[in-house]
Amino acid sequence: MPVKNPKELFTLMLSDVRQSAERMTAMLSELSNIAQDPKVADALEEKEFVAGQTIAKLDQCFKLIGEKPLKLKGRVREVLIEEALKDAAEISSPIAKQLWVLSKGLQLIHLRTAEYVAMIAAAEITGNQEVQALLESCLADKMAAVDRVRNLIRTIVQGKIRERSVA
Repeated sequence: MPVKNPKELFTLMLSDVRQSAERMTAMLSELSNIAQDPKVADALEEKEFVAGQTIAKLDQCFKLIGEKPLKLKGRVREVLIEEALKDAAEISSPIAKQLWVLSKGLQLIHLRTAEYVAMIAAAEITGNQEVQALLESCLADKMAAVDRVRNLIRTIVQGKIRERSVA
């Protein structure tokens, strides 16, 4: 799609982020089903809930700029998700599967974080402070998700180390 000005670029980027958020919600549901650990599944379900809130914030951004989301063909995340699910199915160790699922979730969160940083800059260029504030809120949610997943990984690893030292 040819982009002629910053507003068109912003609309394209915002559409991509929104479409990705929709896909993320579906992917998180799938990952929580294979997590094999209630803590991991709960963390993924919490992330799924936040993703739904993110979609609402992005819809508000479109409303504020007077645009509608574009339909895009991006498959990068879908390919990552498909590969992660396929690889996870081949992991028999429950702890290894948990760490794999969490690491793939972190990769996707970091990808999304980079998108929000760029979107915030684009909103700043267009001068829309309300949209910028909404996007900064979405970025804060992503950063909080990184912390939660990192803490969950640490908890899982510490539990495994304790098990090993007791045995």
